[in-house]
Amino acid sequence: MADIDFSQIPHTPMYICQEALLEKNLQLLDRVQKESGAKVILALKGFAMWSTFDLVGQYLHGCTASGLHEAKLAREIMNKEVHTYSPAFKEDEIEEIACISDDIVFNSPGQFHRYYDRVKAINPSISVSLRVNPEYSSSPVDLYNPCGIYSRLGTTIANFDKSIVSKLDGLNFHALCEQNVDALEGVLEAFESKFGSYIDGLKYVNFGGGHHITRTDYDVDRLINVIRDFKARHNNITVYLEPGEAVGWQTGPLVTSVLDIIHNGMDIAILDTSAEAHMPDTLAMPYRAMIRGSGEAGEKAHTYRLGGNTCLAGDIMGDYSFDAPLCIGDKLIFEDQIHYTFVKNTTFNGVKLPTLAVWTKNNQLKIVHEFGYEDYKNRLS
Repeated sequence: MADIDFSQIPHTPMYICQEALLEKNLQLLDRVQKESGAKVILALKGFAMWSTFDLVGQYLHGCTASGLHEAKLAREIMNKEVHTYSPAFKEDEIEEIACISDDIVFNSPGQFHRYYDRVKAINPSISVSLRVNPEYSSSPVDLYNPCGIYSRLGTTIANFDKSIVSKLDGLNFHALCEQNVDALEGVLEAFESKFGSYIDGLKYVNFGGGHHITRTDYDVDRLINVIRDFKARHNNITVYLEPGEAVGWQTGPLVTSVLDIIHNGMDIAILDTSAEAHMPDTLAMPYRAMIRGSGEAGEKAHTYRLGGNTCLAGDIMGDYSFDAPLCIGDKLIFEDQIHYTFVKNTTFNGVKLPTLAVWTKNNQLKIVHEFGYEDYKNRLS
């Protein structure tokens, strides 16, 4: 697959989704569907570049949304299955959500009792499910652990209401974060030990997201067998997976430029992007974003601290080394920035949002959207 011709980039910062790499991920996810019998739907919270939804919709069964706006995007653009979950639905949104969703996922028996009759009256064909908390997770970071202590996400077995089972079409759980199939096996064991007696009368079980299926070391064959075995244990029940990150994983970079170089105890390069505004997961997770051609501090001849163009003192990408000195105007390529990045962007300090672009399979740069002052102004009042 041909790499991006960075000489075609008219300006930075810019996210560039590589269409061929996205399709490669989708083809692998489709293999999981075909060989396991599971249905894969896109979690918009992790990948919501809707200009690619024509391609995504060729392979996946639809989208999972975390509220009204994501559900509207899924219905308007992809228009396949729409599954909508929220920790708590709002009175003034529930009816519209019911109208446009194929499946609604309640977080608690209280939400179920409050809205079930209303939802079914509005959309009699809608499927209804409950998110449960298996109280097991090997998630590597507490911030992203939905089954951690005192979690508000999902219903524990102690709070499960057996009276609603006859009205449920499915159960959902979500307990993973960038993990392999062995982590799923642990979750499934806990899920079945607690909720197994309620499964066989259902239409489906949703295994949630966090499956790093498109990562090179992920055991895809083992996942297929795990799903097959689960379906065999439960009357060939339908299984859903809802990855977001795995769809956009390693599908493209964020390209930025060096604006200035200063020295204060070490060399510092100021970029036209921002960790705080444009790569928030690097600070929240936290993790070190890879830069093409770079090394760890001191590994190569020239080390720089890379900082964003905001007033936040901690707007720092990290310390990186390069074979040659950096110069003002140089482009730096932050790898793998298509998932969980622009969906979390902010306009802090009025910093311009990066342009969204696609590198097509025909090796052309297609600008999808450029942002400006109005995008900043319209978020304020």
